[in-house]
Amino acid sequence: MFSDQISVVIVTHNRVDTLLDTLEKLQSLPENPPLIVVDNGSTDGTANQVCTVFPAVTVLTLPPGLGCVSRNEGIRLAKTPLVALCDDDSYWAPGALTRAIQCFNDYPHLGVLAGRVLLGEEQRLEPVCEAMRDSPISDPRPLPGPAILGFVCCAVIIRQAAFWSIGGFHKQFAIAGEERLFSADMRSKGWSLAYAEDVLAYHFPSPVRSTARRTHLLTRDTLWYYWLRRPWYYALRHTLHIYQKSRVDENVRSGYREAIRQLHRFLFERRPVPHNVEEQLLRIESYY
Repeated sequence: MFSDQISVVIVTHNRVDTLLDTLEKLQSLPENPPLIVVDNGSTDGTANQVCTVFPAVTVLTLPPGLGCVSRNEGIRLAKTPLVALCDDDSYWAPGALTRAIQCFNDYPHLGVLAGRVLLGEEQRLEPVCEAMRDSPISDPRPLPGPAILGFVCCAVIIRQAAFWSIGGFHKQFAIAGEERLFSADMRSKGWSLAYAEDVLAYHFPSPVRSTARRTHLLTRDTLWYYWLRRPWYYALRHTLHIYQKSRVDENVRSGYREAIRQLHRFLFERRPVPHNVEEQLLRIESYY
């Protein structure tokens, strides 16, 4: 029985039709995982419709704009040792979660397992998955696939013990690029992260999204990541790089300005990654 081993957490905001389609697919999975929906202050009746159509689904309603706090709270509700994340426009293939459970059982040091993501009707491979498949980094311990230091949150499985050992996702980060800091913290804590080609998910990116807002958040959170975890040389070099981009892109500029306004807060939290993790990060940055 798999329903006592793995749950699925979905964070959503104002995309109820897409979410209902996703829940229908997830409910048909042979693993029959408990489903948890975290509604970030939707105004389209998301919570009521999910409760009506899928009464077995747990729904947590939160105020809008909480970012990664939403993921943390959804995972906190899960009663299983493993939690699979997906978005309201992504879902797991039949058998994928079974394979993931086997990987976590076989590799007790495994904290994060990223799945292979196929995009849209054409089922083209997600570019991040190409990068994970060809990852240049290593891990001294055996893994079910290439070692990684990044993933896409719409198709990843996490061991709860590992997740809470680092306190979950950083509470100040948005749902836009939280994976980088999270991965560095997991590896720094001694957990392994791996990519598995045979753990399959599908993603049909919703057109209901703001590219401008996403660029703003990615810019801000990338700077915060460098200030929090990287040596000052690389943090300052990347800050200069973003500053130069901000001169020609207003969305980058707004993200840069917000990051700078909060700089004093993050200096108190600064904790650079260990040398062995920094070496792996540099391999990734020099490879791509």
